[in-house]
Amino acid sequence: MGTALIVIDVQNDFCPGGLLAVAGGDEIVAPVNDMMPDYDAVVLTQDWHPIDHTSFVDNHSGAAPFSTVQMPYGPQVLWPRHCVIGTQGAAFHPALAADLAEMILRKGFRAQIDGYSAFFENDHATPTGLAGYLRDRGLDQLTFVGLALDFCVAWSAIDAARLGFDVRVRQDACRAIDLDGSLDNALADMRGAGVRLE
Repeated sequence: MGTALIVIDVQNDFCPGGLLAVAGGDEIVAPVNDMMPDYDAVVLTQDWHPIDHTSFVDNHSGAAPFSTVQMPYGPQVLWPRHCVIGTQGAAFHPALAADLAEMILRKGFRAQIDGYSAFFENDHATPTGLAGYLRDRGLDQLTFVGLALDFCVAWSAIDAARLGFDVRVRQDACRAIDLDGSLDNALADMRGAGVRLE
């Protein structure tokens, strides 16, 4: 019964001053660092997009930021360009204790599909390999923290619960975008999937 802290996308572009800043995103860095020694393993995820990524609004002529379009895999929010591979915006927040992580999982690197969850691309079918890594290491009690609560954290936690892991989300170590009611919807979806919200 091993424990893992899964830290979702604590990157410069999601913190104040970044290209897709989440309000108060930098406020969780110190609490997350403080939590790391309490777990058997720490995994960091990193949004990692090519510049021609399908989720970027500037790759859709005439589209408005935060509008939604239909993709072959379902509805897709069109985001401002963010976390482009190799940029400073894609780097972890400088105060994050990234050296304490045993694994860094990069996601969203396929140009034609977005990847909110740490476990699957947004088609809900293409795996990232994280589930196998955790199972091989006997890590079945997962705690999720990070950015943003109503998108990448929620999708990751729901997928983990559906895969049979014991899952909780520490809301005090997350921040949300809250786009058109997305936070309330995400909280309801997590509860419905059996995720413990703390």
